[in-house]
Amino acid sequence: MTEPFRAAFTRDFLDEAGGLAYGDIGLGLLEAAPGVAHRFLPEYADVIPPAQIAGVDGLVLIYPHVTAATFAAGAETLTVIGRCGVGYDRIDVAACTAHDVALVNAPDALRGPTAAGALLLMLALAKQLLPLDRMVREGRWERRGAVAGCELNGRTLGIVGLGNTGRELVRLAAPFGMRGLAYSPHADPAAAAGLGVTLTSLETVLREADFVCLHCRLTPETRGLIGARELAWMKPSAYLINMARGPVVDHAALVAALQARRIAGAGLDVFHTEPLPADDPVTQLDNVVLAPHWLAGTRDVFRDAGATNCRALLAAARGEVPPNVVNPEVLARPGFQRKLARFRVA
Repeated sequence: MTEPFRAAFTRDFLDEAGGLAYGDIGLGLLEAAPGVAHRFLPEYADVIPPAQIAGVDGLVLIYPHVTAATFAAGAETLTVIGRCGVGYDRIDVAACTAHDVALVNAPDALRGPTAAGALLLMLALAKQLLPLDRMVREGRWERRGAVAGCELNGRTLGIVGLGNTGRELVRLAAPFGMRGLAYSPHADPAAAAGLGVTLTSLETVLREADFVCLHCRLTPETRGLIGARELAWMKPSAYLINMARGPVVDHAALVAALQARRIAGAGLDVFHTEPLPADDPVTQLDNVVLAPHWLAGTRDVFRDAGATNCRALLAAARGEVPPNVVNPEVLARPGFQRKLARFRVA
């Protein structure tokens, strides 16, 4: 290594007392590497300001936005940004590329936990967990006969986005013997068939599925993908599960469909606006299970995602291309190659 590698972590990794909020995030990997130093940014900022990352070579973050302004004067040494998660819709990927910065994420760490979150929501809705919980708390056991859910066995699972987490959900749901349908334009039909899933149109998935689970990335094509027309295609007995991103669904249209009982219910871990306003009408509905974009937020996930990000920083510290680069076009840019070359041993 010809130059020391300076890593930084955003302040949201720490609790109010300055300790690690989520436990082990792989810092031991950095501490064991010669020539690698790490620190935490001095304060939280919704948009990472260049002044906080002056002289930083690698940055790992959870929530803050990265915009073109992040790369103003002072951030010229930044070589790699690690997202402690999978989604990167808060990060201006084009700006990263234009400023010769590789963006990496941690898809393997979130695959199982995200799929498990979707299965949890499916089961909670199918078994009517929230109404039963309220019944016990209110001492209204005599009302048990008024609440009857359904089983997953024999029902149709519809997946929108048969990527990492969508495929994992199929695996987790396999013991329930569900019929599998998926809308995923870029999926391999042979691979889908190997999972026992039939690739079909979005309309077919929505019309035939008993549980529609969203696992697609937020892109210009998927923003607003599920609107009033698409919700009208769903069966009145069907449930919508969103573990993807809130803007994939037209929130107002979903609220209207739930209020009118045009669909049976929904399980939502993501929302159009986050944090969700406390007075949002969806919070007043009794046919919805809500979570604060945190169903996959376990200590195990932060351990695994943090370690993945730290290993990516260590690769860059050796002058190597890190794994899980989501903007591969940056790799051929002379500026990025010059940045990596600073750390490469001759």
